[in-house]
Amino acid sequence: MSNRALIVHGGWEGHVPAQTAALISELLGEEGLLVDVSDSLEAFRQLENTDYSLVVPMWTMGTIDGELVKVVSAAVRNGAGLAGFHGGMGDAFRNSTDWQFMTGAQFVAHPGDIIPYTVEIANAAHPVTRGLGNFSMESEQYYMHFDPAVRILATTTFSGEHAQETAGVVMPVAYTKEWGDGRVFYCSLGHTMSDLDVPECRTMILRGMLWAARNLPE
Repeated sequence: MSNRALIVHGGWEGHVPAQTAALISELLGEEGLLVDVSDSLEAFRQLENTDYSLVVPMWTMGTIDGELVKVVSAAVRNGAGLAGFHGGMGDAFRNSTDWQFMTGAQFVAHPGDIIPYTVEIANAAHPVTRGLGNFSMESEQYYMHFDPAVRILATTTFSGEHAQETAGVVMPVAYTKEWGDGRVFYCSLGHTMSDLDVPECRTMILRGMLWAARNLPE
């Protein structure tokens, strides 16, 4: 597997996909990855003939052709890593249950919109979360439908203040998943670029991408 990464960004502009893609490209580059960045979904077709170790989708909502999902799925099953965060991967392509099956979750709500909440580390032994403690965020607290097969690294507990039906619900914030021979990582944080200024948030997202790419020491 190469040390190349592919970032594909677009969709809802509220998540400033171009700016966020530039930041993630810079961070991955500092870790030694060669990063290709595209604002076209057709760039996923490069996975058919280019050896990428990591695919980072940053495409909130929008729609995708089923054949492109098959291309991404095949690449990950064959060993490429798939990693993303917030709506860029967890609220992408609402029309595609195949995408949701591969990625492991789908956003459904963020009660209260921007609110303070706590992220709790659920697996401190994993290389993505090793050394991290619980931390505070002030952002969207994602309520998601998620695959019970995921391996949860961090969670958040809903208070019920903004939607009484959610009181006491423990929801994954970060998890890993296997897809064939590939590794999948997702983190629900990252609504704004300032979220990535929170050291634990940035560390978890960057480590998750490196882990998916098999470029993080175990």
